[in-house]
Amino acid sequence: MIEAEWWDYDSPDEMADAVAGDVGFIIDSALDARGSALIALPADEAALAIFPKLADSDRQWRQVMIIPTDDRIVAVDNERSKARALAKAFLPKGARVVPIVTPLDDYRLAGNSADARLQDLPWPPDLVWLGVGEDGRAAGIAAGPDLQDALDAPKARRAVGIMAESGEPEVTLTRASILAARTILLTLRGEEKKDMVEQAIADGHSSRLPIGRVLAEAEQPIDIHWCP
Repeated sequence: MIEAEWWDYDSPDEMADAVAGDVGFIIDSALDARGSALIALPADEAALAIFPKLADSDRQWRQVMIIPTDDRIVAVDNERSKARALAKAFLPKGARVVPIVTPLDDYRLAGNSADARLQDLPWPPDLVWLGVGEDGRAAGIAAGPDLQDALDAPKARRAVGIMAESGEPEVTLTRASILAARTILLTLRGEEKKDMVEQAIADGHSSRLPIGRVLAEAEQPIDIHWCP
């Protein structure tokens, strides 16, 4: 059974303050314990609104490594690149942002390249912060022909290429990589997403949504932050 703790807020700004504080604590705890931190971040609307508050905190950012949980297969200087959004928020603080995408025509090869890059990083991540799409995706794990590849990849596999039902190729962390994290955190906005995630959690392994299938395998408690 999924062990999830919900944190509800009255406004996006209140949620941003709380999540920035929680993520900052996770980073600082990793720095104290190991001298470095590795965190995987989304780049959706809810997360982007929180980044300025997190980046404004005073800590040893040069010892922090940041990767995207998933990314579109575009060059890192493309405006649609999620690594670019992370770099814009955190490079000025001195953090190291590691892109995971090589813009290849074959998305499966792009997934292999992303996996190779992640194999060189200290593992597991201290944090995987997930956004949830309108279609129930978790990171880039979305309904489509490659869903099972992302869900059932072996533990040693850290990333795969996936073609979502939307027809856009991406690379994403695998379910095993997400669940390897020391902490998993979700941020949601809106009643519809809250209802969707609550149902996905209740359905667990039988969920029709990727977020339910991913979280059903979690062995650690999940913190879910929500606001209207």
